[in-house]
Amino acid sequence: MSLTREIEPGHHHEPGGNSRAGQRPDTVPRRLFRDGNAGFWNPDDIDLTQDEADFAMLPADERRLIRVLIANLLAASESVHQDLQPFVTAVAAEGRRDDEAYLTQLLFEEAKHAQAIRTWFEAVGIGDDLPWFAESGAFRRRIFLEELSWSLYALTDDHSPAAQIRASVTHNHIVEGSLALTCYAAWGKICQSHGIFPGLGKIIQHIATDERRHVAWGTFTCRRHVAADDDNWTIVTLRTQELLPLATALITDMLTPVESGTPFGINTEALTTRVLARATRRLRSIAQARGRRVEEIDRDHSPMRVEDENVTARPGGDTVSQTVAPIKPQRWPPPPTTSSNSRYEPPAWETGLTGAPTGSE
Repeated sequence: MSLTREIEPGHHHEPGGNSRAGQRPDTVPRRLFRDGNAGFWNPDDIDLTQDEADFAMLPADERRLIRVLIANLLAASESVHQDLQPFVTAVAAEGRRDDEAYLTQLLFEEAKHAQAIRTWFEAVGIGDDLPWFAESGAFRRRIFLEELSWSLYALTDDHSPAAQIRASVTHNHIVEGSLALTCYAAWGKICQSHGIFPGLGKIIQHIATDERRHVAWGTFTCRRHVAADDDNWTIVTLRTQELLPLATALITDMLTPVESGTPFGINTEALTTRVLARATRRLRSIAQARGRRVEEIDRDHSPMRVEDENVTARPGGDTVSQTVAPIKPQRWPPPPTTSSNSRYEPPAWETGLTGAPTGSE
């Protein structure tokens, strides 16, 4: 029998918080919470003096690429921080105290990430450029202002497993796992290989560690719902198929103006390959929960190991096209130009698996 709770005065758990749900030892969210406490860091402790000098020495195309990529990371952190609260309420209503505690930590970390990135922008003197770089573009609006916000705010009135899965795939796997972590990995290598931005390098290292925990929680959440009801696996794959091409298209869109010069040696193919490879490992982990007991999934820390593997593993083996459906990100059609107040209407094939483009004419 599942536990539920009303989020209002007079409907609390037993004194001391000893709820049967969410207080089991060694659950995945409890382990993530403890790891977050152990890895605490403060953006104000990072020296950005050298970063300001390094930025001033860069050519224009490299400065522009930095603005675009880091501004989109800021957009991701601020969007999640603003929109995630309904997810906290949803897991609290489900009686999952460990998940509730971990999501409050996740919210705190996203606010800290936004603070760290904004502080860096201000230190190198480009804070005034943020609105244009972070808000322009139909793909950015579609992912951050529409898909992310709508999927999370749907949880305000709908706490169902299906709604939680759609929100988790959007937030944890697409925005954090596909976009943010891919860009953080690229910038970490830039800072290290070019010997520049020591402050940004430290910020990225801290944020990426936090984000891997966030993504692991999303994988865990999908796994427990799939274990409870095998029909939820279809929801995972459908939502992934909807959004993953948008993520790869956004990466292409960010790099298009500078692709000919390839500043820092970054290229679209390498980043999209990383996105698809990581998505494959997460989907495989979720699929492995099918037919298992939810209590077993609660204590299975494999989603955390998947994120460790994503740091070191080279792309290879099965691809996401074999796990879900054919995806050819380079052939994704760009949406028409729209105003910030209008909604982009997707083509018919985008809303499901049937008829999705495979790259053939």
